[in-house]
Amino acid sequence: MKDVAALLELFSNAHGISGYESDVAELLRKELAPYVDEVRTDAMGNVIGVRHGEGPSVMVAAHMDEIGFAVSHVDDDGFLRFVSVGGFYDPIVLGQRVLVHADGGKVLPGVVGARPIHLMDAEERKKLPKLKEMFVDVGARSSQDAADLGIEIGTSITMDRQYTPLANDLVSGKAFDNRAGCAMLIAAMQKLHGKEVKATVYAVGTVQEEVGLKGARTSAFGLDPDVAIATDVTIPGDHPGVSKNECHVSTGKGPSITVMDAAGRGVIAAKPVVKWLREAADEGSIPYQLLVGDGGNTDATVISITKAGIPCSVISCPTRYIHSPVEVLSLKDLENGAALIAAAIESAHKYF
Repeated sequence: MKDVAALLELFSNAHGISGYESDVAELLRKELAPYVDEVRTDAMGNVIGVRHGEGPSVMVAAHMDEIGFAVSHVDDDGFLRFVSVGGFYDPIVLGQRVLVHADGGKVLPGVVGARPIHLMDAEERKKLPKLKEMFVDVGARSSQDAADLGIEIGTSITMDRQYTPLANDLVSGKAFDNRAGCAMLIAAMQKLHGKEVKATVYAVGTVQEEVGLKGARTSAFGLDPDVAIATDVTIPGDHPGVSKNECHVSTGKGPSITVMDAAGRGVIAAKPVVKWLREAADEGSIPYQLLVGDGGNTDATVISITKAGIPCSVISCPTRYIHSPVEVLSLKDLENGAALIAAAIESAHKYF
């Protein structure tokens, strides 16, 4: 049994952009299997682990995809042009090492290049670099050379970063959004192993969250649970560049329970769901923070409006520098997030 840090390292170091999650899905299937009664993969690619019970059904969703890129053109000299799949801030991308996932399981290292600063005039230097001006250099000498290496239109590209421990229980890596949620999901199911749980649990790894919350929409429709929890990461306001007025959540003070996402454009959590999660945390002496967000959406947005409506909220791990290759979170928050999910599932029959 892997602890939450080992799970995060395993999943963060795995690769799978939206629509290309198969390697991550296989990891999730393997890690979930000992703690559920069955695991299946639906037509969309969502991984669904089921632990049967006689009480209400609880869906816990963690999206498996990460943001990255896809090859859109290979020029005559073998340089790869690409589009963003998800939301990287363009200036972050320039100068990064990347991995190009070619045919046959071949993984090719590459670097993101652009016009040299030495050749820019004063006006050019004032402008932020744009993705459309960048390219990936894998060392190919021609378009045919790139093809021989297994690169074609649609080949996926991910960041070349590894999980790294920092000081004071913090860790850094790529794709914590949302491999942190995957780790919380598995760790929660581990905590329930061997316990008498009345709820039926659907432990779901969803696909294509970063490009439209697609997998959550289809899996929630198929499962139609009584209540749902999405797991994700959220922006803390505890570092330079973000004020407490913009986000009062802090790293190291526990997972957040979402009251409202995207100023109401996302999920507005039903009051009974928030009450359930808060009371589960209080009874388990688990620290937590309440969150009203003004930024992006999560899987909970579409789950909550599926079919006739599914009561839903989000348990998130505060994570610095989201949508970068150097995201940072607290392992204590991750562990407490898993504990809160498990505690909520154990008490779900009292509320739904």
